[in-house]
Amino acid sequence: MRRPTLAITPGEPAGIGPEIALAAASRFAEGSGAARLVLVADRGLLAGRATELAMNLEFVDYLADRAPPAGAVEVLHVPLAVTSRPGHLDPRNARYVLATLDAAIDVCQRGQADALVTAPVHKAVINDAGVAFTGHTEYLAERSCGHPVMMLAAPELRVALVTTHLPLSAVPAAIRQPLVEKVTRIVDHDLRQRFGIEQPRLQLCGLNPHAGEGGHLGLEDDAEIVPAVAALKRTGLRVEGPWPGDTAFVPSRRKRFDATIAMYHDQGLAVLKALGFGDAVNVTLGLDLIRTSVDHGTALDIAGRGEAECESLLAAIDMAAALARTSLGNRA
Repeated sequence: MRRPTLAITPGEPAGIGPEIALAAASRFAEGSGAARLVLVADRGLLAGRATELAMNLEFVDYLADRAPPAGAVEVLHVPLAVTSRPGHLDPRNARYVLATLDAAIDVCQRGQADALVTAPVHKAVINDAGVAFTGHTEYLAERSCGHPVMMLAAPELRVALVTTHLPLSAVPAAIRQPLVEKVTRIVDHDLRQRFGIEQPRLQLCGLNPHAGEGGHLGLEDDAEIVPAVAALKRTGLRVEGPWPGDTAFVPSRRKRFDATIAMYHDQGLAVLKALGFGDAVNVTLGLDLIRTSVDHGTALDIAGRGEAECESLLAAIDMAAALARTSLGNRA
């Protein structure tokens, strides 16, 4: 089986994304790693950041049908709007960030890359530029087929979300039986097809404290989540819940399941990041392409100083490569 090709978007140009992407790419250019990396970014930005950080790298244009010279870093060039300085946001580059995503999605959908790996973007500056942007997951949903499901995976825990970047006040109205069922089916499907788990074991968190306490602490659990679990079980899925959010993650319970499905963002991700920050990988399920991401932000305060560590990006790359190999094997 050929090595999978991964399209890497460095995200916000003023953040640490370009330097951690360069650090990761340099390791793979030296011949280590089981994937071919392509940085989708402004070539001058990458070259300038490499010079600032005393990284001696050779950059070449990405050609899908031709292997790069040994030791070279492949780049799919997308031009910046204006010169970017580490630590200094500029709304004029917001559309550049989205253009890198579009270019990376395009090569994936054309079959010239097998997966997308994203470094962090800065949502506020994109919105300040007049572009409505909720997050990578939602943006990918507009550009690809399927229903996106955010899942973070750490060595000892996988957490998927029914809702993602919603204000907490909007979450209860979004928790409806059809959505809970849909997300759970996507998680089950992708754990089988991409993670190679034959019979995934899933648990669902409740929405309210004590999973609603029989209706005394909210109606959504009994009205929406309980019937969803029952319907899913009738179709043969191995699913349990809803469990109260404060007990679903205790070690003796979470170890029984291949993934936990939380109802909203902080219910699941606060626990996961407390247990596995730096080792966790953000995986978008339910799409026609494979996408993974780091579990941290743009870190503007240390950008350009050479202090950023690329371990989270390397973990995202390793997972994307593994998922791509599984997908390629299923097609063979």
